[in-house]
Amino acid sequence: MENAPSLDPGSPRVRFGAEMRRLREAAQLSQTAVARRLGCTQTQISRLESASRTPSKSDAERLDQLYGKANGISFTGIREHIIAQPGGPAWFWNWAEEIEPRALVIRSWDPLLVPGLLQTEAYARYLFSRGPQITSEELEQRVEARMQRQRILDQEDAPTLLALIDEGVLHRRIGNPELMQEQFGHLLEAAHRSAISIQVVDSECVAGLAGAFMIAELPNGEPDVVHSDSPAQGHITNNQDLVASIWKRYEAIRLWAYPEHISLKKIEEVKREWT
Repeated sequence: MENAPSLDPGSPRVRFGAEMRRLREAAQLSQTAVARRLGCTQTQISRLESASRTPSKSDAERLDQLYGKANGISFTGIREHIIAQPGGPAWFWNWAEEIEPRALVIRSWDPLLVPGLLQTEAYARYLFSRGPQITSEELEQRVEARMQRQRILDQEDAPTLLALIDEGVLHRRIGNPELMQEQFGHLLEAAHRSAISIQVVDSECVAGLAGAFMIAELPNGEPDVVHSDSPAQGHITNNQDLVASIWKRYEAIRLWAYPEHISLKKIEEVKREWT
């Protein structure tokens, strides 16, 4: 699972994208219009049509509703062929679109920034706006995708989120003080949800200096999947040895975490300091 599979022109995933594009164009709809009706982003529609993203169950069901299974095409049926392909399901390849929405539990460690699932729009926008050579269009797409990603926490079967955040994150200025106050207020509100736990980790913890990562616990006995950050792109794997290594690091970091009630008190104190 270390490299994404090459695309077979005759594969169900390619057929799904081709049929999706054909019916969209026949209906004279733009990718943006379809995205609006499916409740996702134009970028996600583009990736579905180019077969660089494997459709979720809800993607297929909504497309069937949108096009009414025109000309005998069943997107749910094509998707069933996709996930039945030898070598394992391809949806493992996109964390935000295919792993997080299915997770029972997400454990995260963030040594530098507020975790993406808990960022305010202003915090995320400031971070993305500082990316090298980013255009205004790319900025809006990334912010929209980040906000879209967070919707999993509002769904009825939302995953449990266990977030470990380095204490230094509370003192790292992102934008202006008002932005920081809003962000920490958002963390405190999120922590009141029963499915979200936020713990601050003592800044002297060395075990977490290697970088941010997330561990997703999936249903039906499927193996855990890990997402680890790098400067270029995230790395996703369910390799047993690598997952076990990340689990050991997570437990080593957790030993340095303050209890939740103390962690929230620290966030509240820092929030007041950002004036």
